Amino acid sequence: MKKFISMLLAVVMVFALCAASASAETDIKVGMICIGDENDQGYTYNFIRSTETASEALKAEGINVEWVFKYNLVEGDPVAEANEELADDGCAIIFNNSYGQEPAMLQVAKDYPETVFVGCTNEGSWKDNLDNTVNAFSRIYEGRYLAGVVAGMKLQEMIDNGEITADEAVIGYVGAYSFAEVISGFTAYYLGAKSVCPSATMKVQFVGSWSDATEEANAAQALCDMGCKIISQHSDNTTPATTAEKNGVFHTGYNADMLAAAPAASIISTRIDWTNYFVYAIKAVVNGETVDADYSNGLAEGEVVLTTLNEDICAAGTAEKLAEVEAAIADGSLHVFDTDTFTVAGEKVESCLALDMDGDFTADTGEAIYDGYFHESEVPGLQSAPFFALRIDGIEWVNEAY
Repeated sequence: MKKFISMLLAVVMVFALCAASASAETDIKVGMICIGDENDQGYTYNFIRSTETASEALKAEGINVEWVFKYNLVEGDPVAEANEELADDGCAIIFNNSYGQEPAMLQVAKDYPETVFVGCTNEGSWKDNLDNTVNAFSRIYEGRYLAGVVAGMKLQEMIDNGEITADEAVIGYVGAYSFAEVISGFTAYYLGAKSVCPSATMKVQFVGSWSDATEEANAAQALCDMGCKIISQHSDNTTPATTAEKNGVFHTGYNADMLAAAPAASIISTRIDWTNYFVYAIKAVVNGETVDADYSNGLAEGEVVLTTLNEDICAAGTAEKLAEVEAAIADGSLHVFDTDTFTVAGEKVESCLALDMDGDFTADTGEAIYDGYFHESEVPGLQSAPFFALRIDGIEWVNEAY
């Protein structure tokens, strides 16, 4: 009888634990406003895959996320309307995934103080007077430096094999706009390439859009026509990769693995993995905690990553070199914007005021260069979004319009 009672108590306890576990689960509705859609296989696709991995991680902790997506919204009134609709629909936190969406998001946020609005890759929300608006931007320049190392090793191998001369080691870069975020990225990329291929130079052509597949292809073609041997990009689509492949030129990408799109050209890509941030921000909202006003992590935290290296076309020794450089960035022994590695108009840069992405000096931030390097996304009091905008030697801007 005692054995039966013990067994009965054990069963009751199991049911009680199961009930407690079930009752501990939390449901949350989360909005995501995207500049593109899942078909771009680049920028928006990268966000979507991070929502999926974040949902899995949160579910393991008893948090069930219902994502509500709004696609193909660039800026202005459509973005404002989408934010309103998501807030009215009960979304507790809304992510806006592109730079141009933030002004419209901020217009709406003041009317929904109980909803958290996140400007991803932005810089205005952390310094406004609203408690419910925040920014997030990982240190993608670290990943771009690594991708540049891959490109530089390929160029140097081509030089060593007699396929090109040293002065033909030219990189072409498709840039969205000519402001700090893009400048920071392609400068980091170039410095990575130059660290292993000293003769490398770069040409940048801007397209005036984050996502315009046709214009990105046109820019990549123009760069190939100028003799560029490797194409890279800060734009949302795979067309620079496919254009490079058509021209027999190599490519390194952004946002997603572009190997499937251009297997004969694509060596590697770098991307931000938003999983950790989504988990952090959503858990904070669920637990009634404050989401950091400005958030930035990088390689060391696993939030900037590289896609699989294309061993069929990369230079010999690339994997080993990547591991070495990545470890040095992560442990702080290598700084991407080391001032001993670049010049401006032939001179070493000893001082530079920290500017925000609009080019405005923020009085309480001051000097960006100290301890021998430019502290990109690290200056206390300034946004995590990139603010490096120096035009260094070795990089030619093909056009200036954007």
